[in-house]
Amino acid sequence: MATKPRFKKLRKRLKAVSATAAVLALAVSGCSTSGDSATTGMVGTSITGAVDLFDATAAHTVSLVWDEADYNAMIASYESGSDKAWISADMTIDGTLINNVGVRLKGNSTLRSLGGDSSGAGAGAPGGADGTMPTDLPTDMANMGGGKGRPGGTPPEGFDGTLPTDRPTDMAQMGGGAPAGGMGGMGDSSSISFDDPASLPLLIRFDKYVDGTEYEGLTQLALRPGSPVINEALALSITAATDQPTQRYAYTTYSVNGSDTQTRLLLENPDESYGESIDDGNSVVFKADAESSFTYQGDDLATYKDQFKQLNKEDTQDATPIVAFLKWLDAADDATFDAELANYVDVDSFAKYAATQNLLANSDDMAGPGQNYYLSYDLTSKKISVISWDLNLALSGNATASPDTSLSMGGGGKGAAGTGKGGNSLKTRFLASTSFKKLYDAAYQELYTKVFSDGTATSLLSTITDSVPVSDDLTQDEIAAKAKTLNTFLTQRGEALEKALAN
Repeated sequence: MATKPRFKKLRKRLKAVSATAAVLALAVSGCSTSGDSATTGMVGTSITGAVDLFDATAAHTVSLVWDEADYNAMIASYESGSDKAWISADMTIDGTLINNVGVRLKGNSTLRSLGGDSSGAGAGAPGGADGTMPTDLPTDMANMGGGKGRPGGTPPEGFDGTLPTDRPTDMAQMGGGAPAGGMGGMGDSSSISFDDPASLPLLIRFDKYVDGTEYEGLTQLALRPGSPVINEALALSITAATDQPTQRYAYTTYSVNGSDTQTRLLLENPDESYGESIDDGNSVVFKADAESSFTYQGDDLATYKDQFKQLNKEDTQDATPIVAFLKWLDAADDATFDAELANYVDVDSFAKYAATQNLLANSDDMAGPGQNYYLSYDLTSKKISVISWDLNLALSGNATASPDTSLSMGGGGKGAAGTGKGGNSLKTRFLASTSFKKLYDAAYQELYTKVFSDGTATSLLSTITDSVPVSDDLTQDEIAAKAKTLNTFLTQRGEALEKALAN
């Protein structure tokens, strides 16, 4: 039977646990962690909850119980090598107990604030881990190592070499997204801590240890970081309201091993059934890894297997169409790109995707450092579309960015496989092409009318705010304050876009 310590005090990390011991502990952690009667445990169990998990009108509760030794081993594994190891837990959703589910840490830039050998604290953002820029930057070019003006030369006429003193102090002022905890009602991922297990972002797999187990047709759920992250919920709802594929979500109160409750966003994590839901089962869906490279790397499909994980139809389809497109993209000059892109990509859908990411001020889309996107290949049209994912930086960055402003945090160009530095040649070249500008502008105008002029965004915000539950760590006043902040952002964004689109 699992112990149920209350994490009221800081967890004392088991620094003495070696990496080998951590691996051994995880290897034997597939047992149940609760003595309560099990709802599942048999191979192929399909579980129906007491209420629909994604019913926004229902109050949801979620709790996890795991063995603390397993948890410590999982954390030791991440701290020693940034490995996201699995442990077993018992999960209760709205009163329904599911024994022996798989749980692991989830995220990339979010987790970097916690350290880990391959990432380093704060590696996800320039400046500090919270997105704040250094305050001790040089005030003149001579102090930047190149002499006054340019290296070995004189400054331009009329320039004395002094740099502006009103440089931006945070990423939100730089035209990209705000760091976690910025505007838009976003939770603060810098508040996550291994000493507070309930604060961590997690991936939950119902079938990790018991094959065939599903909960309401789902095999996976993502527990998102931060609270209450109203901006992410609103971005998901806006995407759905504009007839684009997205992911379902629910707000819930949440606890670990009897801890105080927190308010968290629970999101469906795309799996095989999700892939089959796209285009009525007529598409093959691929998840881009955070360390993937959107470049042609030869014809060997094995090279791309981990970079673009296939969700569905693995028995009959593979990544050949994706590789063929990357090969064409790598060789195409600008004229060829303009003339032939529509043979490979659903350009209407892509224009809408790109316009949506800008309208939402999302700085971490397919071109961001997290490379957050899915690719969908339609077996009938033989064309590729892009599906958005991980919108926790949406509606939290530069509210005044124009439709032509680049909001991506990563650099462009062709990185080597596995660099994970962001940038995406398809998006960069599409937005730079005059041939596709009319298509992009038309998609943007349609989105603006629907989301802002017709009041969809503010209406959705009101509905979402009403669905956010209070918890031990979140009061009604705090929810109202977050919603007010996001409403201010929407007003600023709408006004800025109205002015930009009128020109």
